[in-house]
Amino acid sequence: MKYGESTFDILYLLFAIVSGAVILAKSRNRTEKLTGFAALILGCGDAFHLVPRVLNYFIDADFTAALGIGKLVTSVTMTFFYVLLYYVWLGYYGETEKRGLTASVWLLAAIRVALCAFPQNGWAENSGNLTWGIIRNVPFVILGALICFLYFRSRNESRRFRPVWIYILLSFAFYVPVTVGAGAVPMLGMLMLPKTVCYILMIITFLFAVLKDRPDVNSANKK
Repeated sequence: MKYGESTFDILYLLFAIVSGAVILAKSRNRTEKLTGFAALILGCGDAFHLVPRVLNYFIDADFTAALGIGKLVTSVTMTFFYVLLYYVWLGYYGETEKRGLTASVWLLAAIRVALCAFPQNGWAENSGNLTWGIIRNVPFVILGALICFLYFRSRNESRRFRPVWIYILLSFAFYVPVTVGAGAVPMLGMLMLPKTVCYILMIITFLFAVLKDRPDVNSANKK
């Protein structure tokens, strides 16, 4: 299992980071740049957790602190990934920004990051505190549900971005059981693999939107 999972993790990180760099290099407007930054923050943030995880399989050393701190970094970067998805939605669909909605997105993100900073999470010990795992993920799940709803509402306005809401929904469907039950049932941790596939599909959507759909780019993106 360690070889298969490690290979998958490494290929995912390379794909996310290289894709983000390609998107940034090819982007010609703010919204396309945001998709590039989203892919980069996804790959770079996950690297803090996945690289120590891979090394832990092959090197006889104590990676407890590295794995825990890596989870902290990933938790924060994943939060900002969804904030970027909100701004991608605004730009791609030419939506008028509403202060209340934007404030809600940032408030949920700020609460999530603040909760991640509490020492009770036990990041350095990689303790996997169940109670705090649930507490810090409540605002994150609400944020994800909000972004999912926005993409669902606009699903018929773009063939390319139509399935994004499904990728978001499934990613949380795979993520929540891991957060709640992986401590008691370690095999639930395997659900992180299909969750990662959902993120890969999102990045592919970003890539195709930039590289293949250029003639059809929404005029709102040219602001």
